[in-house]
Amino acid sequence: MTTRRIGIIMNGVTGRMGTNQHLAHSILPIREEGGLLLPDGSRLLPDPILIGRNADKLRALAERFGIARWSTDLDAALADPDDTLYFDSGATQLRADNLTRAIAAGKHVYCEKPTAAGLDQAVEIVRLASSAGIRHGVVQDKLWAPGIAKLRLLLDGGFFGRVLTVRIEGCYWVFEGDKEPPQRPSWNYRKEDGGSMILDMMPHYRYMLDIFGAVERMTCTAATHIPRRWDEAGQLYTATADDAVFALMELRGGIIAQITSSWCVRVRRDDIITVQVDGTEGSAVAGLRECVLQPSGATPRAQWSLDMAEPIDFHAGWRALPDRGEYKNAFRAQWELFLQHIACGTDFPWDLAAGARGVQLAELAFESWHDRKWVEIPALAV
Repeated sequence: MTTRRIGIIMNGVTGRMGTNQHLAHSILPIREEGGLLLPDGSRLLPDPILIGRNADKLRALAERFGIARWSTDLDAALADPDDTLYFDSGATQLRADNLTRAIAAGKHVYCEKPTAAGLDQAVEIVRLASSAGIRHGVVQDKLWAPGIAKLRLLLDGGFFGRVLTVRIEGCYWVFEGDKEPPQRPSWNYRKEDGGSMILDMMPHYRYMLDIFGAVERMTCTAATHIPRRWDEAGQLYTATADDAVFALMELRGGIIAQITSSWCVRVRRDDIITVQVDGTEGSAVAGLRECVLQPSGATPRAQWSLDMAEPIDFHAGWRALPDRGEYKNAFRAQWELFLQHIACGTDFPWDLAAGARGVQLAELAFESWHDRKWVEIPALAV
């Protein structure tokens, strides 16, 4: 069996998401299994070099996972012809510049979202990548979460009939940092450092909503509910970024979508994020792992009354959709598709253009919030 190496420049993996999902749960397991098995029977073996700005963090991470190569010199890494793929999960504010440098160096690129802090930058990156003829992709991990995969299966099979509404509720309470340590880094709550619920989550919601139909128009409002937080060193700071967003959207085909996303909400739902789809023939609710459904024939005859206790157990009429085989880590699943795309030229529609559409939705959400108006979502020519 032939095994060939692919050198991957992994920039920004000292962060929580980069370490846990991209390195520990994606690239390293592929390596431990001897590489990614390709359709021709050969294997593609990732060989990462860890890149970042903090040498101590990089050294500790490399030692923890037994990785031989690490550096704080991105330019030197980009100049090495033996490393052909650049991956970015670093700071949002630096991503557009780093992707531009990687494309100029002739590297294939794969990155976290958002691809840039603004739409003009995101579109320019698409143009540069297309002109360079490199392969490119953007992380859209929720599509491979088991619950969302089950939801897509129902949609493809016509279970819903005509889809009427999509409701997405997400996120959780992030502790302020004074009494309990925060679960997210402090930069998330500083606009000047690239923090923003809109910028972070609207690119996610764009590709999730695209499952049902293109977003055509939207009205959005947001808030900074918690104005003071404490950082990793216990220092008080002012939160300048929005920490909650609420949006109403119209999708192609007359579908109405609602989004409630907040880091200032306590979870009383089935999962951290849930997607409810209601259609003429049935409804389903998906979390990250599970999906429950209720067909039209099992819908209870509900009506409200203030004169007696509710006689219907509304949870009882839902049935769990069983697993269809084994589900891989969602980040790893997309990594494998992208690596196969590089090695074999297989189809990979989740590219930088898809990433730009996510940035577009975030930018228009800011506009809607600022101007207190509905905004149109034009087709993005990239």
